[in-house]
Order: sequence, then structure tokens, then C-alpha cells
Amino acid sequence: MKLLRVGTAGAERPALLDAEGVLRDLTGIVDDIDGALLADAAALGRVRAAAEAGELPALDATGLRIGPPLGRIGKVVCIGLNYHDHARETGAEPPAEPVVFFKAADTVVGPNDTVLVPRGSVKTDWEVELAVVIGRTARYVADDEDPLAYVAGYAVAHDVSEREFQIERGGTWDKGKNCETFNPLGPWLVTADEVGDPQDLSLKLWVNGELKQDGTTAEQIFSVAEVVRYVSQFMVLYPGDVINTGTPAGVALGAPEPKPFLRAGDVVELEIGGLGRQRQEFKDA
Repeated sequence: MKLLRVGTAGAERPALLDAEGVLRDLTGIVDDIDGALLADAAALGRVRAAAEAGELPALDATGLRIGPPLGRIGKVVCIGLNYHDHARETGAEPPAEPVVFFKAADTVVGPNDTVLVPRGSVKTDWEVELAVVIGRTARYVADDEDPLAYVAGYAVAHDVSEREFQIERGGTWDKGKNCETFNPLGPWLVTADEVGDPQDLSLKLWVNGELKQDGTTAEQIFSVAEVVRYVSQFMVLYPGDVINTGTPAGVALGAPEPKPFLRAGDVVELEIGGLGRQRQEFKDA
């Protein structure tokens, strides 16, 4: 299923995109698309049954904002330097273990919402990423368990980053990762059964119409399964938590000088095969 949330910011309603591309209203069946729903197999079954039976009313998508496909996100866990080609382009050694950092849940915005270039920024960068949405509580996932059984679905994430704040201003990466609007998510949360192998997905990103990133999740240093298992050893992953799994080559940081960092007026578009497409205009904060 392709689940999404539509409407004005803070007042989104749950919806479903059916196989014919028609937007369907879920408000009569569920309150929201959130961790509580993803953890409730019976509720998800009712949604699926109603969709298959053609019982969901259509919504007029004209002028309707698409919000983040997940409400009440618990935490956003991010994995850095998780693509072989990205490590090569930045001159970094591939990490021996996953590099883990966080983005605050309040950085999450809709897939087509405006992204704000922070005040004083000179190195705002783009990063298309596969987002993993947790559907079952994952605590110390064992070697003989399937970590993907804890995954409810996947989405497109844009891990916008300010490189000077991240690298040159001291401390951890957090200052360059948690600026307002720095995590567009969506348009859809695509359930895991529809996605198949998460290591066989194409990722692309354009800046002002020019293709900058053209990668595949097959290049991940640590697979989605490895990441879920690894992170669960250090923290509990709850339904509604999100993991951004890293970006392929093609970011501004890895480009020759002068590096083409983002400025107000730039337009970024990005997509992952089967998971939908985003478009953001950048403006000054």
C-alpha cells in the first residue's frame, strides 16, 4: 500500500493512493498514519480490505498539499557515510561500523514544502536517502532474526545538510543536520510488501534540472537489515521511528571547487524507484 497524509501543515488527514493513482480518504477507518497504526496488524488489514473492496471515497487532489506520510514521529536516526561511492567522493575511509547521528523529528516536512537555507549558511547541501519506517518494537535484534520483519515500510527522505555547521563549527554533526525544514519526507509511506528488496532501489536527485545523484541502494556499505539490527543494539526502535540510511555519490561536498552549494531560489527534485518523487524550492530563513 501507498499511505500518505494530505492537508495543511499540522492538520493532515490520512489517505491512500490506490493502484490506479486515485487518492482515497482513510479518515473513516483510521485516525492517522503513525506508529500506532503501523503496529496494529488488524487496523492495517482493515485499510487493505477497504481498498481492495473499493470502499474508500476518492479525494480531489487538486491543490491539496501532501504532508509527511508519517505523523507523531518518535525519532529520526541517521546513518552517515553508508555508500561506497559517497565515501570515495569525499575521500573518507569506509566506516568499520555504521556512523549514527540524529535529526530531530521537528525537521520533518512535506515532500514539496519549502526548505529554508539557514541564516549565515554558505554550504547547504543535498542528500537523497532511503528512509526506513519501523513497524514493530526492535530491541537487541538477534543474529538469527530477520531485521526486515521490524520494518513497516519505506519512503523518500531528503537529508539536507549544512556542511560548515556540520564539519567546521566544532562538536558533533548535529548543528549541520537539525536546521528548520531539513528533512523532507514522502510523498508516500510504501509498505514493505510492495517494495520487495530494499537493496535494489534506484536513487536520483536533480538541482535546477541537472542530475547530480544517480545511485542505487546496492552500493550501501551496511544494508538496511544490518542497520536495523545494529541500531537496535544501542537503542530501542519503536513503531513510527525513522532511519535515514545514507546517501550515494553526487553531493556538493564531493564536487570540485567551487562546490555548488545550494542558495535561495534553487529547486531540488529527488526520487527513489517505486517510492515517489519530491520537489523543493529553497528560500532564505
